[in-house]
Amino acid sequence: MVDVTEKEMDNPTFRSDTVLSDVHLHCPNKRHLMVRLNAVGQPVFLSYFKFLWNTEDLASERHVREVTRGREHQYESGDELCDKDRDSIKKEKEFNSEGVEALLDDDGDLEVVRRPRSASDLEAEDLLRDIVCPVILMKGREDASEDEERECTCSDVVKIEHTMATPLEDVGKQVWRAAFLLADYILFKRDTFRSSLVLELGGGTGITSIIMGTVAKRVYCTDVGEDLLAMCEQNIALNKHLVEPGGGEVKVRELDWLKDEFCTDPEGPFSWSEEEIADLHDHCSVIMAADVFYDDDLTDALFRTLYRITNNLRKSCTVYLALEKRLNFTLRHMDITCEAYSHFRKNLNDLENLQDGNIKYTVEPIKVDFCQFLVYERIEQL
Repeated sequence: MVDVTEKEMDNPTFRSDTVLSDVHLHCPNKRHLMVRLNAVGQPVFLSYFKFLWNTEDLASERHVREVTRGREHQYESGDELCDKDRDSIKKEKEFNSEGVEALLDDDGDLEVVRRPRSASDLEAEDLLRDIVCPVILMKGREDASEDEERECTCSDVVKIEHTMATPLEDVGKQVWRAAFLLADYILFKRDTFRSSLVLELGGGTGITSIIMGTVAKRVYCTDVGEDLLAMCEQNIALNKHLVEPGGGEVKVRELDWLKDEFCTDPEGPFSWSEEEIADLHDHCSVIMAADVFYDDDLTDALFRTLYRITNNLRKSCTVYLALEKRLNFTLRHMDITCEAYSHFRKNLNDLENLQDGNIKYTVEPIKVDFCQFLVYERIEQL
């Protein structure tokens, strides 16, 4: 028997062993190659994410999802049904009106009427299978096919090494939807970011910094953890064919929000030089962060870091923040809430209302109605 005090009951704590990103589940016909194990033994995958440079590309991706929804609507409405389908529906109605006895055979056994499977059903199911079940190939780079090798140098594909599932402290090693949303906005507003110096906070796998690097002059992609930063640097090397033509540069650097200073240890592989810190303070005009608001303490730390950095900039700066509102049922509220988002909004309001004679913050929402340039599921919670 276990005694549980009233205080413990009022403050239950639930912990999850792993956190899984579902971005890779919405990439039709994309392969996810397991290329290696990282320093802590986690499987690392290489995924190809396609750019949708025209409306035909986007329409073809949407068609995959619409086929199955259209089939379901057709079945429910009864449009263009074959004779066998109509017979099946008729029998189902007989069952609803007459009960189980209408489906008993001569021996009293129950006969369950099922809708016949047509060729179109099988084809639609194949499309659906491609959406939700990515093919995971357990092989290394040396076994990649010729088609994959050709795809690696295409200008319409970004290659990202990432993990599929991690503990909460390693979620930066996964790919998240808000990073794609911010990348879409960068591609939509190319001229706004052209030749800029940009700082990304919590860059993770580096996908947003890579996209920004195609138009910006220099991007400092920052995060914490040597294993994560090494993965990020590898992704930048994999996509140099996208960044180099525009003359851009992406540098991976450590930036810990829980510390008040830049890491300048000369022996650290991702440390800042004094010249780089001065470069950031003198020329930075854009700061960005995507899907980093999931823990209240880290959110507080990020806003403190944001305040510290912007106060040292020599010129005005625009900060772009992208996130996904994740709804959860909590016992404390006995309702579905979005506490991480609420805490983010509180910090954002405090920043805007800050009375500081040196700097003023203005918050403006951006409508998520701009073009989609990457293959992912743009849900309404983004």
